[in-house]
Parts: sequence; structure tokens; C-alpha cells
Amino acid sequence: MPVQAAQWTEFLSCPICYNEFDENVHKPISLGCSHTVCKTCLNKLHRKACPFDQTVINTDIDVLPVNFALLQLVGAQVPDQQTVNLSNLGENKHYEVAKKCVEELALYLKPLNGGKVVSIEDRGVASLNQSALSRPMQRKLVTLVNCQLVEKEGRVRAMRAARSLGERTVTELILQHQNPQQLSANLWAAVRARGCQFLGPAMQEEALKLVLLALEDGSALSRKVLVLFVVQRLEPRFPQASKTSIGHVVQLLYRASCFKVTKRDEDSSLMQLKEEFRSYEALRREHDAQIVHIAMEAGLRISPEQWSSLLYGDLAHKSHMQSIIDKVSRVLYIIFYFDLNICYLSLGLLYV
Repeated sequence: MPVQAAQWTEFLSCPICYNEFDENVHKPISLGCSHTVCKTCLNKLHRKACPFDQTVINTDIDVLPVNFALLQLVGAQVPDQQTVNLSNLGENKHYEVAKKCVEELALYLKPLNGGKVVSIEDRGVASLNQSALSRPMQRKLVTLVNCQLVEKEGRVRAMRAARSLGERTVTELILQHQNPQQLSANLWAAVRARGCQFLGPAMQEEALKLVLLALEDGSALSRKVLVLFVVQRLEPRFPQASKTSIGHVVQLLYRASCFKVTKRDEDSSLMQLKEEFRSYEALRREHDAQIVHIAMEAGLRISPEQWSSLLYGDLAHKSHMQSIIDKVSRVLYIIFYFDLNICYLSLGLLYV
């Protein structure tokens, strides 16, 4: 049965014996599935397969190359070269070029002071907080560094990792050079274009809490009654609150599928909060995810720090927003490829 894989930050030590990689006993060997294990532990395997995902190891373990990119990060003595025999001279040449590129890129994982990447708790957990790269860039680069370039599967994974790293690089360049005021204007314009609205961090928070107050016990209200309730409670603190603006906030929650709607003949529909959204944390997270979704549909690239500032007026919610960005990105990615497969299927049926 597969064992639990280590976290991505624990890439400087063997995930089986927990010893830090070195150039003698615990040489890092990357497998085609992109898991890296020390050579000592690999030689002790009962079957020739990755202990984490059971991917079969098709190449002899003694032939698999040592991961020099990891060795240089732990400050080990890295040999000038190692012999790797591929099917032809051309492949050998391309392998050496690609290997050299990965090793040079891996150096960006070192702290800004130029020292070696240190370990914490003797488990090889990389201290990357002072790296020149953002957290998402670090993660993508660690994935690339752990790719094995001898086998075809490893090369395919390396190409995907390199492409993902390149796309993230372009995104971060855009984030660094875009105008914050223009970015904010574009975001709220995209939100308003969908009949929704964000009223500012303080007012939006109070509006959401009042929606929750009205509906958290399972009550079902019409949109008109719900909006009037929120406006009346908000007006003492926020005189600018209006039925139109609050109606747009409710519309945002509606777009996020936070309500169970009951239609009535010749009368307004009733709106009831779904049970999973009857806490502020859950409701706010779905609210934030909807705004992020709208921004991504509009082609906007916004960093977690910028999201935290825009939605909360501080930088304390950076991690919260990063997790939402990751989730929404995965959903959009799945939808995109589903639609693409449907298109291919339709074209195939038309061709037949």
C-alpha cells in the first residue's frame, strides 16, 4: 500500500528515512513520477515501484542519475558531471542542456543572502521565506527540480512543470507592473457588469452579517424584504446604503449559489440561506470566491496581497485569498478542459 508523500516544502531530505540528501550515502534520485528518494532507501524497496504512488520504475536504479539540483541546495559537493547513457547522441546533448537549465533555476530557491537552504526540525523542511520568489513560484520550481529527465514520463512532467512555471512568471510580471488604481477600477466594473456590487471592506462586511442575521435560523424571505431589512439596519452607520446597492450585494450571493430559492405563484420568490452557508466564515468565503471568479472571467490577474487589500482593507487575509484563488483556478481549469473535450467530441461526431 502506498505511503503518505511528504509535503512539497520537505524537498531537501529523503521522505522515507528523513535524512538530508548528501553526495555519499543519501544521494537524491528522482523517479519518473517526480518523487525523489535517497539511493539507500531505493535499494531497500521490496518491489521496483515508487513507494508513494506505486508507479513502476522502468530504469535500473543504478542507472538513474543523481539529482545535482538538490545536492547544490544542501551545500553538498557536486561532481562536475555524471555519465548518463541515452538512446542516441542527440538525446544526450538535449539532456545535458535541460539538466543544466534546471540546476541553474534551482538556485533561485536559495535565500536572498546567498546561503544554503537551511532545514528545520531536522526534517529537511526548506526555509524559503527569504527566497526571491513568491510562494506559488517556489512550489512550481520545486516540482520542476524533482522531475527526472531520463525516462519519457519524467520529461513530459518536466515540460508541464516548465510551462506552468513560465505562465506563473508572466502572471507575476503583470501583477508587478499593472496600475493598482486601474486594476481596482477594472475589477469593480466587471463586478457591476454582472449586476453585483462591492461596497467597501467595512460596509460589505456589515451587509453580509445582516443577511446572515436575517436568514441564519433557516428563515425564508423575499428579496425585497431581505434588502429592506439590511438597509434599515445599515443606515445609522452607513447613510449611503440604498436598496439598489444592497440589492446588488444580494445578487452577488445569489450568483454564488448561497440561496435556496422557492418560487411562488403570483408572488415574489422566497430566498433561504443554504445550510452550509449559515456561518459568517462560510458565507464570506463563498462571497469572496464569487468575486475572484468574476475577476478571472474578465481576464484580471490579482495577487493575494492585492485581494486582501481590496476586499478586507488589510494584508492579513493573504493566505485566505490564496486558497480561494487556487480553488477557483482548479474549477475553471476543469471546466475549460471539459468544454474542450465536448468540442472535440462534437467535431468528431460531425466528421463521422
